Amino acid sequence: MDPTSPRSPHRPSPFFPRSPRPNLTTRRSHISPSFAAKLSQMSLQLAPLVQLTTGLVHPSFPSTLLNFWLLTEAQLDEIAHFYHQRTPSVYTSQYPCPVYWPSEGMTIEDKRRKLGRFIGLRGCDSPVVNGQVQEMMGWSEERIREEIRRRMDGEREGEEARGKMGGWRRF
Repeated sequence: MDPTSPRSPHRPSPFFPRSPRPNLTTRRSHISPSFAAKLSQMSLQLAPLVQLTTGLVHPSFPSTLLNFWLLTEAQLDEIAHFYHQRTPSVYTSQYPCPVYWPSEGMTIEDKRRKLGRFIGLRGCDSPVVNGQVQEMMGWSEERIREEIRRRMDGEREGEEARGKMGGWRRF
């Protein structure tokens, strides 16, 4: 069929002239480096976790980091229940990184963070409010610095003593 015939699907329209389509490499060159890095990060594959009692993987278990971030609150609860974290049992503490999953009072962000920690994602630890650890321990920043100096001095003294004795001795 002739491209200029009225029935040809390739015939240019006077109202919508055809412009050349950019190929994939042209389109990718317009992606910002930070966006490309985020796409790469979100496509990271996650290793599935199996249930201790059956050896099965939960059907909603995220296969990529992007899928993890797209889990709904209901899915987070179901996964926690499936892996014995929401409903404590003898198997709860048998997983590599068990988490405390209270039945009430958690936001979806709390649930996502806890599930992330449970499946081994970095950066999903409990948030620490600035100074909270020092307050809990009753230590000021200066006291922490002093303790670090004391321990480092103790290690140096121990190294010097081992050097004078010719290393460790077994008795």
